[in-house]
Amino acid sequence: MNARNYQKELDKLIDGLVKENKRPLLYLHSCCAPCSSYTLLYLAKYFDIIDFYYNPNISPKEEHDKRADELERLIRAYEEEYGYSIKLVKGPYEPDKFYEMAKGLEDIEEGGERCFKCYKLRMEESAKNAKEAGAVFFTTTLSISPLKNAAKINEIGEELEKIYGVKHLPSDFKKKEGYKQSVELSNKYDLYRQDYCGCVFSRRK
Repeated sequence: MNARNYQKELDKLIDGLVKENKRPLLYLHSCCAPCSSYTLLYLAKYFDIIDFYYNPNISPKEEHDKRADELERLIRAYEEEYGYSIKLVKGPYEPDKFYEMAKGLEDIEEGGERCFKCYKLRMEESAKNAKEAGAVFFTTTLSISPLKNAAKINEIGEELEKIYGVKHLPSDFKKKEGYKQSVELSNKYDLYRQDYCGCVFSRRK
């Protein structure tokens, strides 16, 4: 069985929107400014975007807040340079939810079950909020990272679509040199690029 090409699925979906002259509301979960740089620039051509910063996994709080501030700075820069109107919503900092989720999985290697549950924790909050906001689609920037499992991210998104009734936007943003472009954009806008995913477990590697 061939692996799905999520970028081709997204291309087809976008082609349909362009032909129908539609610009739906997308609720986008963002993990940080560098991962959002390419993703926002790409998607803002086709969607109205609410950008949701919700990352209870990030530790310490100073790091969490620094990443939030950098994302806000990036969005303001895009507004000034491209005229995009991207609404930023900063979710609450709830590290207790992350540690509760990670119980028993503390020693699992990076990229395993703990990470998958962390994807879901953040994506589920995004799906809930997307429904409340009346968004047509929701997705996350997470798939832009070469270290993140795009198939698992999309699998979780499709499960949440069934639960919350908001369409999951298929994504593998590292395709089309997305990750490379995110590095270039990070340099262009002098974005803070962290050296660990966010949680204490990723930091101890």
